[in-house]
Amino acid sequence: MIYLDYQATTPLAPEARAAMLPWLAGPGEPGFANPHSPHRAGRAAAAAVEVARAQVAALLPPGGRVVFTSGATEAINLALAGSGAKRLAVSAIEHAAVLDTARFLDSEVEVLPVDGAGLVDPDVAIPGGCGLVAVLQVNNEIGTVQPVEALARRAKEMGALFLCDAVQGAGKIAAPEGADLIAISAHKLYGPKGIGALWVRDGVTLAPLIHGGGQEGGLRSGTLSPAHCAGFGAAAALCTSLLETDQRHVEKLWTKARTLFDGWTLNGSAIDRWHGNLNLRLPGLDVGRLLSECRNIAFSAGSACASGSGRPSHVLRALGLSDRDSKTAIRIGFGRYTGDDELEQAAAAINAAARAQGVI
Repeated sequence: MIYLDYQATTPLAPEARAAMLPWLAGPGEPGFANPHSPHRAGRAAAAAVEVARAQVAALLPPGGRVVFTSGATEAINLALAGSGAKRLAVSAIEHAAVLDTARFLDSEVEVLPVDGAGLVDPDVAIPGGCGLVAVLQVNNEIGTVQPVEALARRAKEMGALFLCDAVQGAGKIAAPEGADLIAISAHKLYGPKGIGALWVRDGVTLAPLIHGGGQEGGLRSGTLSPAHCAGFGAAAALCTSLLETDQRHVEKLWTKARTLFDGWTLNGSAIDRWHGNLNLRLPGLDVGRLLSECRNIAFSAGSACASGSGRPSHVLRALGLSDRDSKTAIRIGFGRYTGDDELEQAAAAINAAARAQGVI
């Protein structure tokens, strides 16, 4: 299978897998210990967790702390609910983890619009009295990169906290500056599933969501998995060392893909976006049939979280597309482990299947 769904999840880096294995040990081996235990084996596990914490922190701005969570969704819930903010403002193209949580906490949440290119205006009207503003760094469906630094300054000027979902950008582009809270996920940067983190700026206080043993500075009770932490840390360290190499590789693939998919319409800005995300549409395309006929290629008909729901993409609707046009879109994602030949083979198959439908 050719894998082109990097926005849904990235392949586990071999280095991350290798870092996890010692902490998946069985009886008689030292790596199985609880990192919160005071004995020697426990202290060794705790040390591995702290090494990983420092590796993850290197992806994020200075002046804050990393709190490990089960994933970015939990991190976002901790940030939104734990902040205690009563009035919230979020962009119209946030991930469901932000939108649904914000609507649960504030039935009158302010939704900030985007333009036809999928970008929030840095001068967008933000109502007074908002206690927290949330705008993601890179959109998971269309890849647009938002002006989060400018929006974070706006939030600070009005006395609000700024939350940035940096899941799609972490390890790929520079960390968002000016945020008070940043959520990331290991499996979107070549690490394992089941672990994420919330970066909390120094001086920002949160109330915990999960109560119990008081782990993670009292913000997230529960026994940490040294294996998951080690894998996350190794993946983060690899992103740091390979940042420029990965970026050059993605740019090369992007340039090739734009040629291979000539005639398709790009959704979202071609400039202000992460070029590992190619969201395209063709008038009249039956995406369900396309997916079936290209079953040996892993790509998406929208965000993985909403696939199969039958609902039009709220992101594409926010750009002004009709429901009909929204349902003719596909998302192709590539990254570190994508080969040129794989992209060429996939494009040939996808274009041939679309041509058989008479839409090219």
